[in-house]
Amino acid sequence: MLKGRESLIRLIGRRRRHRRHSLLTSTQGLEIAPKEDKDEVSTVNGNGNEGEEMVDCPVCRKKVRGEINSHLDKCLARGTKRKLSQCTLFQLKFCTRPKVTVSSVESNFTRTDVGPRAGDGNICDLASEISSSDGPENNVQDESNSSSVSLTLTTNRSKICTGESSVCNGVNRMENLDGLVKFDDECKLLSGAKSTISRLEDCPHHQISDDRIDNITHSPLSPSENGTSKCVEPLEDDDNSKILLDTFIVGRKFGDDIELTIGAMVMLSRDSQNVKDPNAIKVLTEDTGQSKELGFIPRELAQYLSPLIDKFQLMFEGHITSIPQHPRAVVPIQMYSSSIGSFDEKDSSSFQEFNSFRRNALCAAEFSKTHPPIPAKYQHNLLLLLKEVLESNAHLFTEGEKTLLKSFLSLSDDSQRLFARLYARPWFRMASISYAEICDYEEAVKGLSEAECVSLFESIDKLQIDDLKEVLNVLNVGELRDLVCSLNKSHKKIAQNSDHGTRKQDYVARVLGAYESGLCPNLPSMILGKTGSCVRISASAESVFWRAERLFFLNGEQDLSAFLLVDLGIVKYPAYNCIFTDQIFPDRSDLLSYEEAIEVAQGMDESLDENNNELVSRCIEISASHVSSFVEEDRSSDSGSMAAFLSCFSASWVYSKVILLGVSFLEHERRYKDAIDLLKLLLVKFKSDRRRGYWTLRLSVDLEHVGWLDESLEVAEKGLLDPWVRAGSIVALQRRVLRLGKPPRRWKTPSFLDSVNRKIVEVHVQGRPVNCKTGVKNVFYGEDGERCGVEELALEYYAGEGGCWQGVHTESGIWLTIFGLLMWDVVFADVPNVFRTKFQTAPLDLETDSFYEVRRGLVEALLDKIEHGMAEELLIMSWESHVGTACRGVNWDKHSLSELRAAVTCIGGPCLASICRNLAQDYRSWSSGMPDLLLWRFHDDYRGEAKLVEVKGPRDRLSEQQRAWLLFLMDCGFNVEVCKVSHAPI
Repeated sequence: MLKGRESLIRLIGRRRRHRRHSLLTSTQGLEIAPKEDKDEVSTVNGNGNEGEEMVDCPVCRKKVRGEINSHLDKCLARGTKRKLSQCTLFQLKFCTRPKVTVSSVESNFTRTDVGPRAGDGNICDLASEISSSDGPENNVQDESNSSSVSLTLTTNRSKICTGESSVCNGVNRMENLDGLVKFDDECKLLSGAKSTISRLEDCPHHQISDDRIDNITHSPLSPSENGTSKCVEPLEDDDNSKILLDTFIVGRKFGDDIELTIGAMVMLSRDSQNVKDPNAIKVLTEDTGQSKELGFIPRELAQYLSPLIDKFQLMFEGHITSIPQHPRAVVPIQMYSSSIGSFDEKDSSSFQEFNSFRRNALCAAEFSKTHPPIPAKYQHNLLLLLKEVLESNAHLFTEGEKTLLKSFLSLSDDSQRLFARLYARPWFRMASISYAEICDYEEAVKGLSEAECVSLFESIDKLQIDDLKEVLNVLNVGELRDLVCSLNKSHKKIAQNSDHGTRKQDYVARVLGAYESGLCPNLPSMILGKTGSCVRISASAESVFWRAERLFFLNGEQDLSAFLLVDLGIVKYPAYNCIFTDQIFPDRSDLLSYEEAIEVAQGMDESLDENNNELVSRCIEISASHVSSFVEEDRSSDSGSMAAFLSCFSASWVYSKVILLGVSFLEHERRYKDAIDLLKLLLVKFKSDRRRGYWTLRLSVDLEHVGWLDESLEVAEKGLLDPWVRAGSIVALQRRVLRLGKPPRRWKTPSFLDSVNRKIVEVHVQGRPVNCKTGVKNVFYGEDGERCGVEELALEYYAGEGGCWQGVHTESGIWLTIFGLLMWDVVFADVPNVFRTKFQTAPLDLETDSFYEVRRGLVEALLDKIEHGMAEELLIMSWESHVGTACRGVNWDKHSLSELRAAVTCIGGPCLASICRNLAQDYRSWSSGMPDLLLWRFHDDYRGEAKLVEVKGPRDRLSEQQRAWLLFLMDCGFNVEVCKVSHAPI
């Protein structure tokens, strides 16, 4: 893969279907979007001729008066579409937990507290939550799903559910949220340094809590709206008292398909063998014959009732109180327990335990009366994403886009759910729509069509040529085969001129070939005859929703699946505070420029996939044109340091990545002079960029390729004086200067000669190879006869005759893990603007100079503790507090706590502090290239030594980055070696 390609792919993320083609084929190249004029906005608001509204076309960005659909069709006819990924994400429901947003109004900034809350118990579990997500809301759920409830800016705190041995102990302060966010055309902006109070939402606004995003609808143990406990006081402690509960049957899809009636008797039965939830409780019909399973009770209640059933032998029975419209919706029931046996004085502890579970069961049941289970969590997450983006980035949307989003938010639940299902699919057959949680498909499609969120294709007049391939992919192999057979019968030339592949894409290629050659002009009508009516997300909706998703996550790697990963327990995000003082995109023109740059990057990536060198050159040309007009901001001030870590959201930064990939492409094509021009452009336009080291090195190398040795040497020498050239790039340039700067070009010996030529201790190990082929990974036989790599062979050597060392093959992994654990509180400290979303594993400035500069006091104070021998204590505390929580660089699975403790102890405080300081000051430059092996051995109970070893196979050599690390470690006092593995003589 070309240098820079992988990084560009991560930046692009999910590819867009629209706009790219016209951008890249324009003879004028891309135009930076001008800043929006206030006079234009007033025109958009409806003061134009004949009272028609001016709407921004999402494809060409022109303002169109009145009906936009016909204009969109013309724009899209010039574009190309691509089948999107993520088409099956929503087959799993997103179980959600309650958002807890705390806002403290402070001068000059807004602060949103996203930290964990004490006592936020294990309430959400995948089994019961997914079970409770089967089907739409019914008539008892209107309160929880109303989208018109006004925003209530209140935060209630109270002590709840206290008592001896209560499960609620420790749940001292929890936040309750009131009301859904009301969409407001005049959404307040986070502007300048003005302080605002963050909104509090009743919808499960995914929040970081309990070391993971807090995703359940309010906890049943949270306080009530008026600030007092919602806990229902238990009945008097009478031995014969009963428990009366109102709850729901969830997970109807797992139950028997039987007709329900109001008043039908039901009973509870433990399902302790449930692999998803050991506390699961089934709801059964109370028949004289064989009972049938109806579903489960919610896990929030089951976790408290299960011990009452198991340990105290309570029996619960009851009846159905209401029948929902949808067969898989939650079913309201009322349950009551059998009489409770008496407790004597000796059983006081058992009574306290019983009373605790009873209190919490009553709390959970009372809470569920006003907060029934949310059926379609993916719909809820989509609405959450849109509302948060509109709240904080309303200035980035036109009135037309706001109207589209407002229309979508006011749609029925069925329409919103169908849109979420279709969002990642370019085409979908109406006849194939079948989702249990959607009651009326036709009404759902009609609502989406009226809101201009989807486009319907019911006749060939609305079918564009470019859509044919996507429509054909809707057909299955059998239908395509029948279509090909029909074409062969009516057009014999097709059979003669086409291949006979049996894969789906082979059939698609044959059909398209027939149409493009003019042999089958009636192909569109034949296709529609097989597919029937089709639906897809409209171009305008796709553009707006893509933008909203991008603004929410701020990267191309995350999408709505991030919610799913949290709900499944795969990812737990850390606790941190989001403090905003500046907008990432101050105005709409900045965002549009950034989006257009991403489209050029997407064009570059797709062109490389298609081996379209002409379009690759066009992308490079466009990017170079924009970079040529770029003026870099001054970063000497505090605002400049902030601009450094927010620069990755600028169009110029994206274009620079396209140019860098273009340099790799040109070098691969041996077009070195063109690559030289691009590298010089980057070095001239980006004076304060950490990539300057690589750019300078490549420029020097390419100049040597074309025979300009004097200039190559001069570039290398100037690069050594550049403060932005660091780590391995410095070593590489130094070695180039020594090689090129020999007499007669240079007579003076460089001052760094001795430093670069320092000898690194080498150890030679011989092994029995499995293969000796050039270009193939080196594989050897280990001491046990099993196959292993050179690193494992080196570990065996050091464990035996090499000195009884213990160790691990880690490369950078263990060092970044240790750094992340020791520096956890520094990494997630309260710094403005570095945490912008709830799905970050590191601050935005981690890989910039501002990370150390802004936190210098915190970093040095912590390094002082490490240097004075407190590293192991800090490591243990951090591990126990955050184990399993996602953090950049930390690998919880690869390294055990015992290994980390041994490594930290044997390395010693001064050496460990030096490495941590190096990473804090320049994480980007030093986070790779570390030695392969970390070895340690103890001399007594608490004293030891460590050794770092870089392992090289028979034909390997040190990279410049690896050499830079080894020289740095030697300066810090580490015991460093290079272990060279060679083939043993036969």
